[in-house]
Amino acid sequence: MTTTQSDKARLFRSLHTPPVPLPLANAWDVASARVIEAAGAPAIATTSAGVAWSLGSPDGDVLSRDRAVDLIARIVAAVAVPVTADIEGGYGKDAAGVAETVSGVLAAGAVGVNIEDGTRPPAELAARLAAARQSADRAGADLFLNARIDTFLFGLGDPDTRLKETLARAHMYVDAGADGVFVPGVTDTATIAALARDISVPLNVMAGPGAPTVAELGALGVARVSLGSGVAQAAYAVVRRAAQELFGTGDYDSLAQGIAFPELDALLSE
Repeated sequence: MTTTQSDKARLFRSLHTPPVPLPLANAWDVASARVIEAAGAPAIATTSAGVAWSLGSPDGDVLSRDRAVDLIARIVAAVAVPVTADIEGGYGKDAAGVAETVSGVLAAGAVGVNIEDGTRPPAELAARLAAARQSADRAGADLFLNARIDTFLFGLGDPDTRLKETLARAHMYVDAGADGVFVPGVTDTATIAALARDISVPLNVMAGPGAPTVAELGALGVARVSLGSGVAQAAYAVVRRAAQELFGTGDYDSLAQGIAFPELDALLSE
């Protein structure tokens, strides 16, 4: 039986259920997506930073839309689980450009996107989200639209009013059509609980060393836990350590924990 994009989209929506959050170990290419899927992932999320790095670009809306969408299509074709794509600010100079990007992402078979505000005025992201929603509606597609708020990640505004500002943005973005809200940069349990309590759609946070466990985040009301670019960064750290060992001490200890060649080759042969 063929699983359609709409089937995957319904499944993806159903996975956002605290107190058992959707765990996402973000992929950046086909091989990382296959490894993550084989580890038991219920869905695949891309990391825009990792994707950009793998294609020779820095993060931050530098990568071209066509290259990003091509990579998304390759990942979708390589895995059986739903795929949601991080598309930075939408790979467009304005809301109309974001609508074009979303059309391409849907054609690639993805079921969701992240769009971030960064340092843009909140009203600009609201317009981009509305355009994304309209693009999905025109295509007759079910799209999980995740709005990323960067107030905590970038330390924007007055720390004393940052939570209030974040909630105001969240409400604006939900009104514009967001299905979920992503607030990276928060690990404080009281703040996370306040966000989960006052945001009406599933809350996504980013985790890493020192953050609460997935179960602890679920108990706070979090519905989705992402690792962001952390997995890609860790992988590139292994590359650096191996190179430094080779060129320095002349040994190879960093390679001891690698995936066996036949196993990795088999994952990409299926």
